[in-house]
This record gives sequence, C-alpha cells and structure tokens, in this order.
Amino acid sequence: MRAITLLPGVPNSARLDEIPDPPITDGPILIRTLALGVCGTDREIVSGIYGEAPPGADRLVLGHESLGEVIEAPAGSGLAPGDHVVGIVRRPDPVPCPACAVGEWDMCRNGRYTERGIKGRNGYGAERFRLEPDFAVKADTALGPLAVLTEPASIVAKAWDQVERIGKRSQSWQPRRLLVTGSGPIGLLAAMMGKQRGWEVHILDRGLGSSKPALFRDLGARHHTGSIANLKFDPDVVMECTGAPEVVAGLVGRTAPGGIACLVGLGGDHAMQFDIGRFNRSLVLDNDVIFGSVNANHAHYRMAADALARADKDWLARLISRHVPLSRWQEALQRRSDDIKVVIDFTA
Repeated sequence: MRAITLLPGVPNSARLDEIPDPPITDGPILIRTLALGVCGTDREIVSGIYGEAPPGADRLVLGHESLGEVIEAPAGSGLAPGDHVVGIVRRPDPVPCPACAVGEWDMCRNGRYTERGIKGRNGYGAERFRLEPDFAVKADTALGPLAVLTEPASIVAKAWDQVERIGKRSQSWQPRRLLVTGSGPIGLLAAMMGKQRGWEVHILDRGLGSSKPALFRDLGARHHTGSIANLKFDPDVVMECTGAPEVVAGLVGRTAPGGIACLVGLGGDHAMQFDIGRFNRSLVLDNDVIFGSVNANHAHYRMAADALARADKDWLARLISRHVPLSRWQEALQRRSDDIKVVIDFTA
C-alpha cells in the first residue's frame, strides 16, 4: 500500500512509499483511509524539527488528522464495516503515570506517551491503518469528508472543557463574551463552539485571507483587527490560537475580572520584553487565570464529534480550503495565503 513516510530529523526526506499492510499489533480494526488533514505539526516534522520513528524502524509514516472507513472490526467493538472513524493520536505511557492510568493521556506526567504520526508510532498517512477499539472514534457519516476536522476540533473541545471546569471555581461565574485570537482552523473551531454555547464571539485577526470575513459574518462573530490593546471591551474568556509572543503578552490585564485565557496556539521562540510585575498584579488582583492546553483524550474526541455533528455543514465545508489527491501530496504541505485547512484525499 502507499504511504507518506520520512526519516525523522532529516529535512525533506518525505516521500510516497510502498509499505506492507499495517500489522495486527496496531489493533484489530482495519480501516481504509479516506482523508488526512495537514497542519503545522506535519510541516515541522517534514522539515526535520522533530519526529520519532517506531522502535526498530528508520522511517515514520506521517499524519495524525485521520478519517477512514471500517473494513473489518471485531464483535463488541461498536463498529461495523462502512462506519466512518477517526483515530486518536496519543497513546498512554507504559508505566503508566497517574494521568495515563485513568485515561487522561493528554495530561501525561512523565512524557513517555507515544503519538501516531509524531512520536514512536506510525501515523495515518497510509492507504490503510489499524486501530484499537479504545482509540477509534465513530464519526457521523452525514459529515462525509468533513469529519477529518475531528482531531483539530478535539484540541478545542479540551480547551473548552478546561475553561468550563476552571470557571466553576466561582458559583457566580456567568460568562458571555469570548475573544478568539487567530483565525486558522483551531481559532475558527473555537469560535464555532463558542457560538454553540450561545456566547457573544469576537475574533481578532490581522492576516485575513479573502474568504475569512464572510466566514466570521456567517458564523455570527464580530471581527476585529489591530492589537488587543485597542479592543473596546474586556472578554470573559480568551482562546489564544496564534502562539505569537506579542499576542500572548497582550492578554495580561485584558480579560474581565475573574477572566480566563487559554493558550492553544504554539509559536516560535524569540526574546521579548515582558512586565512580570504587571502580570503578577493582574492575575492576583483580578483572580484571573492563564493556562495552556494541548492534545486531547477520548472524551474530548467525543465532544468534538458531537460539536461537528451539530454544526452547519456548509460553513464547515468552507474551512477546508484545498483537497489534494494522494499522488500530489507534496502540494498539501506548501502554504498558500488563502489556506485554512488542507486535506489529502485518499479517494481521488
């Protein structure tokens, strides 16, 4: 079967290979790949920044944003041939740590977890893959190829879950205003989930593509440009999806009292001045919270699948800016100014 493979740590070593069918040790559920989402993580792995092949292997099968159709599944798995499924990315460490032991491998404490297509396990960028029942998430077939958005949506679902848990520290917490910084797939899905909760949603984005203003408008979100400092309101919750240090620094003191800012984006490293005293005063005097969130566990994938099933399908479809056939997979890794989410189509 065909698969996108690479030598981890070796820039531009990715290629379309012929590899054996997935081993049964990967799980009893055999799946035909329908689509594979591409994100910045994939581009960084291809550029050699990180990535780890499975034990005893030289090459890693790329891809962690999956969508497939079940070919065969064991009795009792809850799946049958023809079902659409998404594979969970992370696997718990073998010790396990206290978090992994209770199914919260997204909160792994010792770093010995593995991740499909990223760290120590082959990914989903092959024509077929296998899954363990506990790591297969059934998708609504009515979504069709849009279910490939489940993995990025799971990241946002976890962020929302954590925000709402933190908010419950106060019995009087009645948030209504959300600010999303950044309008990539994560930002747009965060805004969508905010609207599903009935919130007033604001999106701050300075690098707009031609299709984004209409996306904001049709979602019912208000668009802002410029810096956070120029905003005329104080949000109750911020979903920071850019990872830009200057944007993160600008969050300090900009939420309403008792506000919560969740850092979901991850940007590059560069030095900048930061007023740690102001940071301390703001958080202490206003009971503010700023925290980071990454990855997702099974519960978050289910939340994501439910959110996508409730979403407007026409709006969701506009998040996928390009469908690239597997034979031209390299094009999916090349950024274009109007890209939102690029998907490799394994059925073309």
